[in-house]
Amino acid sequence: MWINLDKKNDRPLMRQLYEQIKHLILNGQLAPAEKLPSTRQLATDLGISRSTVLEAYNQLIAEGYLIGNHGSGTVVANGIDVFSIPPDTATKKCAATMIATKVPPSAVIDFQSGVIDSSRFPLSAWKKAYQRSLDQIPEAAFRYHPSAGVMRLRQTIAAYLRRTRGLTCHPDQIMIVSGSTQGLALIAALFQDQRQAVLIEDPTHPGLRQIIERAKLHLIGIQVDDQGLLTDSLNAHPNPAFVYTTPSHQYPLGGILPIQRRQKLIQYAIANDTYLLEDDYDSEFRFEGQPVSSLYELSPDRVIYLGTFSKILTPAIRLGYLILPDQLIEPYLELKKYSDVHTEALTQYALAEFIESGGLEKHIWKMKKIYVKKRQHLIDELSRCYPDTFEIKGHAAGLHMVVRFNGVVFDGPLINRINAHQVRVYPIENYVFGNPAPYGSDILLGYAHLTFAEITTGITRLCTALRQDES
Repeated sequence: MWINLDKKNDRPLMRQLYEQIKHLILNGQLAPAEKLPSTRQLATDLGISRSTVLEAYNQLIAEGYLIGNHGSGTVVANGIDVFSIPPDTATKKCAATMIATKVPPSAVIDFQSGVIDSSRFPLSAWKKAYQRSLDQIPEAAFRYHPSAGVMRLRQTIAAYLRRTRGLTCHPDQIMIVSGSTQGLALIAALFQDQRQAVLIEDPTHPGLRQIIERAKLHLIGIQVDDQGLLTDSLNAHPNPAFVYTTPSHQYPLGGILPIQRRQKLIQYAIANDTYLLEDDYDSEFRFEGQPVSSLYELSPDRVIYLGTFSKILTPAIRLGYLILPDQLIEPYLELKKYSDVHTEALTQYALAEFIESGGLEKHIWKMKKIYVKKRQHLIDELSRCYPDTFEIKGHAAGLHMVVRFNGVVFDGPLINRINAHQVRVYPIENYVFGNPAPYGSDILLGYAHLTFAEITTGITRLCTALRQDES
């Protein structure tokens, strides 16, 4: 669904959103019974408040364009005649205004999370590793490969995890996937015919919820606190397909799951004959102490481990991996075979060469030093620009932090004011699935992709907007 809002236009954002969705319905671009994004997801995608989206949806429901189904989302109503609406003068004028007044992307400081500093990619070392791998591989490497992936890379990853994380597994258990998104989608599909419920941390990334929901699995949110998943809440939900968790660095709040809760999580999985999906998306970037131990090592038969190279190297190569319990390997390979046969192989050989040459660990070491400086610079700028009380969460690891501004509520009007200052921040409430929690004063600030100057400019703009809200 393509929506383009003009935040400099004098027409309210709600009205623009309402009119554009109505136009898509009347033109047939949104079909009868087609499901619309959730209000939270659309608000996050458009960078506007959820209340604005909710108001537009309610207006369209009141006029009969949409139907709101409790528990199953909002869909396009049936019985609406489709006809072509020629763009009128007002529409043309609006489009022209949007083109003329659109802020260049470089002028907006976007504190989006999960984006790495791509300018630091070790291109020279990668090119050499790729060339060496091409010089060495046999002719058979240009044919179809096993669905599990190139064995050389699987062996290399096993050795890398043992060396850096103390995680022991057999290369036969490692499955190469096209990024963590595909890995999660395959696991969800693997369980879609067995059980309907999946337990997920709440708050969590909206994208992973969509991936699991596409497998027709029912999501149940389990609340988290500053230490991660509240494991005492699990027993109210017996026999799920699996439990999704980020124990080394909870996303987005940043907590590290303590051993007591890890043991309870394992005990729950055993008692309910279920699995734990451990998403270890950025554990390499821990800035205090050693890397956190994995949940997998406590119970290899119950934990599915999901790793990715997107956050530590680049998302451009689209490579990740799963570590599966033995009993899941055969059904997984059948599913992967009929999904895409196998993940692209030449890059797998190159990545194996890059890791074996020491390039990956050298890059991680370099980036840790850069990211910790950026993190401290972000904290320093917050202290300089907003010396009032604020609290930082999840600052010991990862590529983002969560900041709580005491006495500030990041509602729709405030977010619109912040956006007007050409800065983007992300309220934690946008990541909440269902459990009510006091996150109104919390925002997520991703910083890894920003320069030091951009961090300074972005925080200055943010604090200016906050000061205006107080006046």
